[in-house]
This record gives sequence, C-alpha cells and structure tokens, in this order.
Amino acid sequence: MLNKYIMVKLKSWINLWKQKKSGNLFTLMIIPLSSGTVKKITIPSYFARCLSVFFLVVFLVFLYFIYDYASIKRDKAELLRLRVQTTEQTQQIKDLALKVDDFADRMEELRQFDKKIRVLASYQTARDKKLPLGIGGASSAEVRLKELLDSDQQKLVSHMRKGLESLNEDAAYREQSFNKLLSFLREQKSILAATPSIWPVRGWVTSEFGMRESPFSSGVEFHNGIDIATRYGKEILATADGLVIEASTRAADGNYVKINHGHGYSTFYCHLSKFAVKQGMKVKKGDVIGYVGNSGRSTGSHLHYTVLVNNVSVNPRRYLKR
Repeated sequence: MLNKYIMVKLKSWINLWKQKKSGNLFTLMIIPLSSGTVKKITIPSYFARCLSVFFLVVFLVFLYFIYDYASIKRDKAELLRLRVQTTEQTQQIKDLALKVDDFADRMEELRQFDKKIRVLASYQTARDKKLPLGIGGASSAEVRLKELLDSDQQKLVSHMRKGLESLNEDAAYREQSFNKLLSFLREQKSILAATPSIWPVRGWVTSEFGMRESPFSSGVEFHNGIDIATRYGKEILATADGLVIEASTRAADGNYVKINHGHGYSTFYCHLSKFAVKQGMKVKKGDVIGYVGNSGRSTGSHLHYTVLVNNVSVNPRRYLKR
C-alpha cells in the first residue's frame, strides 16, 4: 500500500515537472507556401531571450555604424568644402597682397608728385627737403609683399597688416600735405591775380619812374609812376583783379581811377578822358576801366600809371610784361 502511494506521488511530480518544462519552451512552426509538412522547432525560453538580446545588440551596432558612416561622409564633404574655401581664400589673400603692393607703388608716385609740385611752387617743408627727388621704391616702413607670396600665409597676412597700417598713415599725411599745398596754391593764385602784370595801355613811355626835370617848372621833381603816351580815347585796362576804391577828378591828376588789388597792391591811373567804371565795382585783369585823355596837369594825350605796394610807390617796370 505504501509502495503504491509513493508511485502515485512520483508520477504526479513528473507530470508537474513536464508541465513546467513545457511552459518554458517556444515552438516555431515553419509552414511552406505549397503543400508539404509543417515543421516545428522547439527552443527553450532562455535561449530565445538570449537570441533576442543578440539580435538587438547586432541591430544597435548596425545603427551605430550607419550613423558613424553618415558622420564620416558629412565630415568629408565639409572638409572638402573647407579645402576649396581655403584655396580660394589663399588666392584672394595673394591677390590682395598684390593690390596692396600696387597701392604702395601708387603712394610712392604720389609722394614724388607731391614733392615735385612743392619744388615748382617753392613750398617745401623740412621733411620734404630731407628726401631728394628721384628716390623710388618703398620706404623702410613699407613691406614689399611680392617677395612674400610663396611664404607662410600667416606671415604674409601679418606683413599685409603692417603694410596697410603704414600706407594708411602715409595716405593721411599725403591728404594733409595736399590740402596744405592746395591752400598755398590758392593763396598764390590770389596773390598772382592781385599782382599787376600787364600794360594798362600800349604806347611810348615818355617819362620813367624816379627823379626827372619838371615839365612845368625849372628844377627836378620825383615822378611816382610812368607816363605812357598814346592816342586819345584808347582803352585803359586794369592790370590785376581788384576793387575800384576811387573814380574821381582832381586838379593835378584830372580824371583818375584807383584800384585796390589786395595783398598790399594798388594801382593808380590818371589823366583819363572818361571813366568806364564806378567806385565800388570789382574788376578783373584786362577789364576796361577808362579811356586815355589829357585831363588835369598834362602836356598831351597820355596815361600816368602808378603801382603802390603797401601804399609806397614802386617802379611799375617791375610789373610790366614786355
């Protein structure tokens, strides 16, 4: 009886173990598309889990390699673009270096041109006198960039920066120099326009500047101008730009015109037959201001012409072009 009980218990345990064991199995069924037998593959659950983890790891590794490959392709394309850009920038830097060098040459030409003008205008500064004409090429502060085109790009850029700073300083000084020179030339032009330089009328000089025998009495007298004899009514010209400050009549000078030219210059025209200007009028060199006559203290048709510098009579011959 006891043996029978033991056998029943043992069978029940075996059946329970088989049930538990069948519960931890996976069955794969392979069903063919055409007619044929269905195949079954039974695998333990732990093996199926390990296999799933393996395939998951393989899939993740595959995704990583795909991402890494895409990154490499992207980096390669970016590197190629940067190489092309670097090549273009290098060429642009070299072109810019050549332009800077050409600009340095132009600045040197302007420097020499500035000095030539100053020499011609007799307006040289102490700095100009230290640099003789005809010295060409860049100064010690400038860099000949053409010699650096095949050198290191960083070195080339550094020299370009220094060269541009030097050229910028030189350009600023040159601008200041040209402005001063322009102001000087304008002043010289104004002085030139105000300086008597032409004959007021063409004729024969019958009496020079200085001491002479008086035509009206015995003895000598100081003649403060020159007398130019010519036909009656001939046009009298202003010998420089200026302002008519007097157009009047008095006993000794007859009809006369006085013009203030500025810069200390003034001129005096006497014995006119009639006026062509009035007091307060501005005149230009060569404008008609009156006509030759015989008015006032005169022995015949002529023009008495006087040049004054700072209200002192000077010899008009100095200011008459032949």
